[in-house]
Amino acid sequence: MSDFEPFYDVSRSYEDNYEQGPFGAFAEALKDGNGADAAGTTSEGASASFLGQPVNLPFGIPAGPLLNSRFTTAAFRMGFDLATYKTVRSRAWGCNPFPNVLAVHPKSADGSLTPGSAELDEGVLADTNYEQPISISNSFGVPSQSPDAWQPDMRAAIEAAGPGQVLVPSFQGSRVEGMSEEEYIADHATTARLVKETGAKLMVMNTSCPNEGHNRLLCHNPLLVGRITEAVKQEIGDIPLMVKLAYIPSDDALELMVRSTVGHGTVQGFSTINTISAKLVDANGNQALPGAGRDRSGVCGNAIRGAGLDMVARLAAIREKLGLDFAINGVGGVVSPADYQAYRDAGADSVMSATGAMWDAELAHKIKASR
Repeated sequence: MSDFEPFYDVSRSYEDNYEQGPFGAFAEALKDGNGADAAGTTSEGASASFLGQPVNLPFGIPAGPLLNSRFTTAAFRMGFDLATYKTVRSRAWGCNPFPNVLAVHPKSADGSLTPGSAELDEGVLADTNYEQPISISNSFGVPSQSPDAWQPDMRAAIEAAGPGQVLVPSFQGSRVEGMSEEEYIADHATTARLVKETGAKLMVMNTSCPNEGHNRLLCHNPLLVGRITEAVKQEIGDIPLMVKLAYIPSDDALELMVRSTVGHGTVQGFSTINTISAKLVDANGNQALPGAGRDRSGVCGNAIRGAGLDMVARLAAIREKLGLDFAINGVGGVVSPADYQAYRDAGADSVMSATGAMWDAELAHKIKASR
């Protein structure tokens, strides 16, 4: 794979990617100056939508690798009709030390990881041998520019969307030392207001990264998510809100999440999954990612497709059981047109790919050509 260049260059620091990226085919797309991808208009046409916004094909890239408006604009031009602007905060937030991305090699024959399995705690091999089907570590720590930087850039990203394309802003609250729960809730609302000020037509709130401390996820506390989304909706009004979820093993907990949010009218959809946390080790069994507190990392790509499909199917079943109307955005391990269709068949209204898109810039075009 040495002749291929992902649009996010894993051999460079996050800061270098932010300043110099995107790379590969995405960089070439920016040089064209032709505006949005024309092929997108031949897919599903006006019949497709994402949280009320018309889209050519309900497929795109989730929060993560699209660092700024150059990345999102390139994604639009490469036919990804949903481009998620990497999660922003109410304040500047640093990135974990380099490296952030390693190739991950589960032991199973199909390269999958199973939530709750012993392998996740015993250690999964991680190195720089990037092979298809691709799985990688995601160890960034949700960095963010300050609002003074990301607000004008997000406005530019929104304006760069072509017909049938939507910029999807992602945001989250920031817990800092000494902050009360009420202040934590208020920070989510403040950040949502800052996103609204950019002219966003919708937004997704990230509850699936360790924003509660090391390896503690906000989405594991459905009642708190419910309180936060109530505060957020007071700020954003009728703007549709989607919540990004990690894998939630308990059906009861997942149903409580739906009841605490959609059931109260504060949330219009869920995006799932993010990553699966695993202990990553090198060939000698030592910690693969350098630094304190980095023995574990989120894993994304091919390894998590089964878990993603499972979450989507379970959410779809809860949607039917409760008779509630909410959108489901399926994420995790989408590396081919067949994977896109599998998520749609499982109940997803839209689908996104991060790792798959990084290693195949033509993925959106391939999905459109297959329909």
